[in-house]
Amino acid sequence: MPTPSEPKLISGNANQTLAKAIARRMSMHRGMNIGLCDARVERFNDAEIFVEVYENVRGEDMFLIQPTSNPANDNLMELLIMSDALRRSSAARITAVIPYFGYARQDRRTKARTPITAKLVANMIVEAGIERVLTMDLHAAQIQGFFDIPVDNLYASPVFALDIKDAFRGHLDDVMVISPDVGGVARARELAKRIGAPLAIVDKRRERAGEVSEMTVIGDVTDRTCIIVDDIVDTAGTLCKAAETLLSAGAKEVHAYITHGVLSGPAVSRVTDSVMKSLVISDSIEATAAVKACDKIRIVPMAPMFAQAILNIWHGTSVSSLFDPDTLGPIYEGLYATE
Repeated sequence: MPTPSEPKLISGNANQTLAKAIARRMSMHRGMNIGLCDARVERFNDAEIFVEVYENVRGEDMFLIQPTSNPANDNLMELLIMSDALRRSSAARITAVIPYFGYARQDRRTKARTPITAKLVANMIVEAGIERVLTMDLHAAQIQGFFDIPVDNLYASPVFALDIKDAFRGHLDDVMVISPDVGGVARARELAKRIGAPLAIVDKRRERAGEVSEMTVIGDVTDRTCIIVDDIVDTAGTLCKAAETLLSAGAKEVHAYITHGVLSGPAVSRVTDSVMKSLVISDSIEATAAVKACDKIRIVPMAPMFAQAILNIWHGTSVSSLFDPDTLGPIYEGLYATE
């Protein structure tokens, strides 16, 4: 099959800002305008979703950009219906670019008579005609195995490492990376290794789901600038309590770097009133007005990495090369100071 002249991008309504940023970045790389495919995604009066693609996509390599964030069900259905529309329009290949993969926290059975919804969603995505998935910081690595198609899982930690080296330039020796629980140690260790910082853990115990009864710091955080690392911040209750625990244990100040800023319910007000100095998130989820207005929350762009990953997939070259700082650094040149 001949290679299409250029990759084609199309986006649902979940995060148009990120989709347009990816298109702009790809245009810079290709030296020509790569825009989003002209389409409409609308709702009927009963909230059914209708999709119409206005451009010819026959034989094209399509990249469908759509995180399945809040409202998760609507955005997931948009993804599936758009994929079906592209498949029935004879697209050569459909790659789903899902910066935030919803339902990822339901990746195993924690008790009797509960679903494994992440697997169900994976089955639906494959059945819709999607042939490859590009995502970032899956909640659990084993979710890649739920799919019977290739899954490329990008990591925010290389970009966060660039940001930390720039933001804490001159006093990196004081920085200590914190895992907010035992399950996140691998993610925290990866970032700690990239910036050459030590690691500590906040061990939390729950009396019941959603309520943390006790927290203990494992490691010496005295006079340290602590950076809490995690993949998802939802209501921010555990995060804010972890920050208080670290300060009580002698930390100098606390910051957080978290990939997916779900930030539902009272999250923004909790962050605003917390003892944390800052919360840094990615733009995998469209930021609300409240998030943008919060002085303590800063958003790191992921469009440069996603744009390069899309081009690598299109060219058939390595995506894992983006985990190397020597490869990623030039992509973010101009955003961060180089060493």
